Amino acid sequence: MDRLDNTIRPYAWGSATAIPRLLGVEPTGEPQAEMWMGAHPGAPSRTERGTLVEVVEADPERELGAPAVAKFGPRLPFLLKILAAGAPLSLQVHPNLEQAKEGYADEERRNIPVDAPHRNYKDANHKPELICALTEFDGLCGFRDPADAADLLDGLGIDALKPYVDLLHARPEDAALREVLTAILTADPDEMARTVTAATSACSRIGGAYAPYADIAHHYPGDPGVIAAMLLNHVRLQPGEALFLGAGIPHAYLNGLGVEIMANSDNVLRCGLTPKHVDVPELLRIVRFEPSDPGVLRPEASPDGEEVYETPIDEFRLSRYVLPEGAAVHDLTRAAAQILLCAAGSVRAGEFELTAGQSVFVPAGEKAEVSGAGTLFRATVIV
Repeated sequence: MDRLDNTIRPYAWGSATAIPRLLGVEPTGEPQAEMWMGAHPGAPSRTERGTLVEVVEADPERELGAPAVAKFGPRLPFLLKILAAGAPLSLQVHPNLEQAKEGYADEERRNIPVDAPHRNYKDANHKPELICALTEFDGLCGFRDPADAADLLDGLGIDALKPYVDLLHARPEDAALREVLTAILTADPDEMARTVTAATSACSRIGGAYAPYADIAHHYPGDPGVIAAMLLNHVRLQPGEALFLGAGIPHAYLNGLGVEIMANSDNVLRCGLTPKHVDVPELLRIVRFEPSDPGVLRPEASPDGEEVYETPIDEFRLSRYVLPEGAAVHDLTRAAAQILLCAAGSVRAGEFELTAGQSVFVPAGEKAEVSGAGTLFRATVIV
């Protein structure tokens, strides 16, 4: 078992206080957006044996387990994060596995550098993800019913939005959503900026269901993603609740602190709320244009106290233990690699005492006994 020393990424949308508060340290004054736990080459966790990338590469079957290597290859299949949103993240979607492989191969053939700002596919993997709230957590997830989206836009009383309202009422659902999103993202930038400014004023004045979009517009003035965001469901998670984001589902995190787990990929196609590249044709190929319920997840409890967040993905499995004072020792030994993260209180994992924000890597088959009083998240795979 290895204690992890993890990198905190200072993305501009990050909260300056949420992660320091969790860790019990003083804020630096700079945004602290994500703490990465895993073997992603961009910011691998560090151990006394080297980076987690080096540890896994030295003996994949020993560290990950032979069944996991046979199923996923010789790398840790997931990336675990603590995510602290102080401002909205970009509105985005992720490809499925086949789309990622095709897109990556195409950009490789065209010799587009991996770090080029207009490159869409950094790797050949999909990026399903799960976010579990540690505090109240706001996000956007999946398309609203077109009629509901039309009513929301119509309620702003802005003439420039009337064509979108008419389209949402007049066409089949998938065609309506596709045509409206395309129109928003390809509109004349100056005209759209004026429309967004008018929508921002209206959202601020009306409040209620419009309040989240007024806040988004405050951070991204004039961005067409503000209007695109109004096509999506707004969701507020309570602590312990989660969202699963599958391929093609447009989404954005708005505010709050959570534990996030995803397949080990960096493939993102952006729809708005960003100064970065938006590849509209490729985006339209990836997005699933269908209304959907956000599907808030609550953990399923097992007799041994493990609470599992069920998803259709094998690359990761997230669960938690809420350990009361005096709880019995739990044996978490598993035939696949694990990362254990303390989110509250104090939990002993093997020889290590973990407080909030601290984590360990447990190689496949390694004895993993935990005890204490606190909340412990367990990240592993399904083999």
